[in-house]
Amino acid sequence: MGDSSASYIHLVHHLIEKCLLFYMTKEECMEALSKHAKINPVITSTVWKELEKENKDFFEGYSLRREEWKPEMETRERILKLQSESSKGNTDD
Repeated sequence: MGDSSASYIHLVHHLIEKCLLFYMTKEECMEALSKHAKINPVITSTVWKELEKENKDFFEGYSLRREEWKPEMETRERILKLQSESSKGNTDD
């Protein structure tokens, strides 16, 4: 069981790294992994916290970059939401 647990943790770690590429917050990552990969948010949060401990400098810089990118990310989110709403409207015909 230890090997499968390690593999699962490695998978969660990998998926968190993908979330980081999209400048997601821990909460956004927890929500995304829960919704799309059926990963318990507690597991995601625990792995995220361990990554923060191990990579303190990275996460400090990450937080700063998120703040710098915040206006652009908000605009991108609005565009994606509009596109999603538009595509839903097209399938309801």
